[in-house]
Amino acid sequence: MNAIEMSLTVEQWPLKVPFRISGYLFACVDTLTVRLNKQGCVGQGETGGVYYLNDKPANMLQQLEGIRRTIEAGISRDELQHLMPPCGARNALDCALWDLDSKLTGQAAWQLAGLALPKALVTTFTCGAEEPETMAACARGYDNARAIKIKLTGDPVDADRVRAVREARRDVWLGVDANQGFTRASLAELIPVLVAERVALIEQPFPVGEEALLDGFQSPIPIAADESAQGISGISSLADRFDVINIKLDKCGGLTEGLALARLARELGLDTMVGNMLGTSLAMAPAFLLGQLCQIVDLDGPALLREDREHTVRYANGAIECPERLWGYA
Repeated sequence: MNAIEMSLTVEQWPLKVPFRISGYLFACVDTLTVRLNKQGCVGQGETGGVYYLNDKPANMLQQLEGIRRTIEAGISRDELQHLMPPCGARNALDCALWDLDSKLTGQAAWQLAGLALPKALVTTFTCGAEEPETMAACARGYDNARAIKIKLTGDPVDADRVRAVREARRDVWLGVDANQGFTRASLAELIPVLVAERVALIEQPFPVGEEALLDGFQSPIPIAADESAQGISGISSLADRFDVINIKLDKCGGLTEGLALARLARELGLDTMVGNMLGTSLAMAPAFLLGQLCQIVDLDGPALLREDREHTVRYANGAIECPERLWGYA
């Protein structure tokens, strides 16, 4: 009899409104959910994959089916790191193993990870790249937010987008995310506006592979690597060009590597940010645990969905909390 029984489910979660970033428009979120049953205990994990790597649920399902026998014969989180490379499929399986181990041992995932009791975390809420007045309305709609992130595209209208959102919300921490959409010239031109409007973070300004554009670029605002930082491999090479690493579990392949990556970043003198590739509360829960080690938290994915899981994260006073019954508790 197999030690573990694995079930895989592909689901689709429509967004409240289409969500635009540089070069891409999301209307819904497709996810793969992994459920592991052992001795009557069930652990769960979710992935949306990494859209720009063609890491889609159907492909990820095939990846896991291909190693089903190995998984169901019994696999540890450490063994998984050697079985699969960083990817969305490994993330969902890794997070399901954390949840399962919590239930089997009677210890919460935060205890298994050697962390302190999790606390509520201030999270950013995101405005997609639209017309300035539309983005301002979006920012006002996040009436309890204490931090807002806005998507930019490298177009001249970016300056008006930033001004409009800041005018709508004079009180919040404000970051911008280019999703690789800037050139060195467009960023240099926008910097004075960002400084004037008290922007606190610039995320992934240049395309992957063009990180050298940051050499000699004197930015008065911290710059974060997102698409340029996929996992532990290669992070050391980013330390001289970036100030912050955005860790996403779908990119690095799960909570196990995410925690290791956060600790390595700290050793390298980098701040850390936990982000998400959109998803339900089930995807946010392990990322929330990682967020306990991060200076910046961006876990608003479920807030953009029409519907969520039965058990959900809680958003209150601009912060996110995860209830025990959601994930990672006995």
